[in-house]
Amino acid sequence: MQKLVLVLWPSFWVAVVAEAVFFTVINPAEFYLFGSTVDFSPVATYSIGFFCFWMLCAASSIATLFYQRTPQEINHLPPRPHHTARLH
Repeated sequence: MQKLVLVLWPSFWVAVVAEAVFFTVINPAEFYLFGSTVDFSPVATYSIGFFCFWMLCAASSIATLFYQRTPQEINHLPPRPHHTARLH
């Protein structure tokens, strides 16, 4: 559950910023997709855009979590014991 929150919460906020920047430049009424105008309402266009940005940002966060794994986690090995100092 913690990793889910580590992925979804930051990606939510990045998607908020990305959508604000994107739709500041692009008017939903003049939005073209594959050569034809989008016939959705502005609210639907904003909603679809937000969820697309959110999923893209979540995919980036999931990739980050995937690539930060240790060799023990990847190979399902038991954790290494801590080395203790020997006193002579």
